[in-house]
Amino acid sequence: MSKQEKKDQTQELIKETTKNLFFVKGKFDATTQEIADEAGVNRTLINYYFRSRDNLVQVVFDEAHKVEKEKSEIIMRSDLSFKEKISQFIDGSLSTSLQYPYLETYIVSQINKGSCHKRDVEKEDLEMFYRDIKKEMELGTIEKMEPVQFIFNMISLLVFPSAIRPLFMENMMISDKEFDRLIADRKEIILNLLFKN
Repeated sequence: MSKQEKKDQTQELIKETTKNLFFVKGKFDATTQEIADEAGVNRTLINYYFRSRDNLVQVVFDEAHKVEKEKSEIIMRSDLSFKEKISQFIDGSLSTSLQYPYLETYIVSQINKGSCHKRDVEKEDLEMFYRDIKKEMELGTIEKMEPVQFIFNMISLLVFPSAIRPLFMENMMISDKEFDRLIADRKEIILNLLFKN
């Protein structure tokens, strides 16, 4: 293995370890030392590759944001039927929730801190999506409401259970495995709540 390949591999290991700590385990305040220990590398390598914990966090946030943006593009730029677009968006969101249970919580926490913020959607795309929603309302496939309310409903149904995962698990006495099963089963439930037929 070349020196560059080893460097790239170590850098990727540090990023993946940080994602695992943040998005899978929900340890958003993991220190540089905790990340290094979990990755099995010397702490100085984190500073060598990323210059600081803040830079590493920004890189991880940017990659997480990219995942969210790609999900949004399914809805905004696809030629699929409206219901199929929503169905694929739900699939992508639920898959991401299963892979990274704390991703949405992390993104919101970073936005609330003011340290990381990026818009996922362009204004023209959003206006076109609103028109699609209004058209579906006129066709009678979804309930009439402000288009933004339809989006609120969809995102709430998708994100809220994962966003408060630890609280649900503790109060409902649900294991990780059972919670994941419940999340995986949500697609049809969400579609049935959003669409009349």
